[in-house]
Amino acid sequence: MAKFLITGALPYINGVKHLGNLAGSLLPADIHARFRRQTGHEVLFLCGTDEHGTPAELAAHAAGLPVADYCAQQHTLQADIYRRFGLSFDHFSRTSGAANRALTQDIFRRLDAAGWIDERTIRQAYSPTDARFLPDRYVVGTCPHCHNPGARGDQCESCTRVLDPRDLIAPRSAISGAADIEFRDTRHLFLRLSAFEGRLRSWVESRSDWPVLVRSIALKWLDEGLRDRCITRDLSWGVPVPKSGFEGKVFYVWFDAPIGYIAAAVEWAEAATGRDWRSWWEGGDGVRFIQFLGKDNVPFHTVSFPATLLGSGLPLKLPDTIKGFNWLTFEGGKFSTSERRGIFTDAAIAALPADYWRWWLAANAPESADTDFTVDRFVAGVNKDLADTFGNLVNRCLTFAATRFDSTVPSGGTSSLVSRDLGRELTTHVQQLRQHHEALNFRKAADEVRAIWRLGNAYLAEAAPWSVIKDDPAQAAAIVRLGINFVRAAALVAWPFIPTAAEEVLECLGEDSSRVPWPEHGAQALTAIPPGRRVRVPSLLFRKIAPTDVVATA
Repeated sequence: MAKFLITGALPYINGVKHLGNLAGSLLPADIHARFRRQTGHEVLFLCGTDEHGTPAELAAHAAGLPVADYCAQQHTLQADIYRRFGLSFDHFSRTSGAANRALTQDIFRRLDAAGWIDERTIRQAYSPTDARFLPDRYVVGTCPHCHNPGARGDQCESCTRVLDPRDLIAPRSAISGAADIEFRDTRHLFLRLSAFEGRLRSWVESRSDWPVLVRSIALKWLDEGLRDRCITRDLSWGVPVPKSGFEGKVFYVWFDAPIGYIAAAVEWAEAATGRDWRSWWEGGDGVRFIQFLGKDNVPFHTVSFPATLLGSGLPLKLPDTIKGFNWLTFEGGKFSTSERRGIFTDAAIAALPADYWRWWLAANAPESADTDFTVDRFVAGVNKDLADTFGNLVNRCLTFAATRFDSTVPSGGTSSLVSRDLGRELTTHVQQLRQHHEALNFRKAADEVRAIWRLGNAYLAEAAPWSVIKDDPAQAAAIVRLGINFVRAAALVAWPFIPTAAEEVLECLGEDSSRVPWPEHGAQALTAIPPGRRVRVPSLLFRKIAPTDVVATA
């Protein structure tokens, strides 16, 4: 079996994330990690909070906390939310940790020694009032294009134009509000990204199996010509630059953050004996490395981070596959962390159990295009798929077994012809489901799970044991026995998507919910639970929800 190194894009530390962040990275990464474990593969699933950079300092300033305290508080909060959403990380790290600091500085020294780092003088905003240089996001003012008075020095969120602080009308400090902005010379370090263009192009063009979205974004950057990238900042919070003359500067967050994936593996290995992080990151063809991220992160993961690894000379793996996602929008507009627009993960998990959100977000994953989340679509989808289809299948089969067969898998009767036909159909669906999982097609995988649930409901409706039992109890027993085994298979295929409900169903069937195998061949799956086993009816798996259950979280 292959080893799978799986990473989800590191959620930024400046506040609780909205559902778009979950749908476009962390949730699909978790679903795939669960599928790979379920099919017998060894998995290392890594993530962590991205804690450096200007927005972290600004958020801490707004919260009235030292930035280290703010990040620690937010890391604990976010980690708890993701645990409650059932995200099965093997390790959830922090980029502000010692491992990332040491690894980032080591990689920088190797790049510098190899000649991939240049020293250059640039002009940067300076505030005499604050007595410091101001990174782009520390400068605010009026956008020269749309006249939004709150534009940042790097981009206007209103019209989305990319800006330079010198473009702003009436620029001022985001820290103090002081308007005495000057532009002074300052020395910084640049990664010679342009020197890697040929190697990066060959690598990207060789990944013919990547999603079109990812390849097109990466090639667009390459076609436009790579520019050398400044990798240092005049900030106090971050990984210190280990080079004479650059004391007081830290690395740009997009330089150290992706290295945090490797640092997370180092921390994971240090947490228990017998673990070797190098067997994953230097594992060659024996490890398949898959990254999940939103389309805005694609350039950094296909261009700057790979160039950093290539330039370091270390035998570290480049991604085998990068699964990029489009946007999840909210009621026709953008989710916005800064404007608190949309549904945020803390409010979502407080309102409804994780499986409701996990199912809908996966079944409507923004893969080929943006997906618009609306309350009405969410309510309708959850009620139809989870309550009316999966919940109904489980409830009516196990309730009938409880009332007519004393909560015991019945023996007697024969259903060989039916089981062969149903087994063949189940086998076909499970094979197609596996193909969709392996191809990272989440919507199609959810469609196949839904089809299996519907197949089970159709079987029970047609076989109608509640009618058959009046004249042929033995045949009714055979129908129910087959139905109970089908419920088991339906729960197994659902587990990567809705693990809490699936595990509850498996426990009710007397199965070990800590071991959730991939369903056997259809005929085997329909005889997995033997006659005589005690079963029970689960509590209500999915209640019908109303728009008021969701609106309250926005």
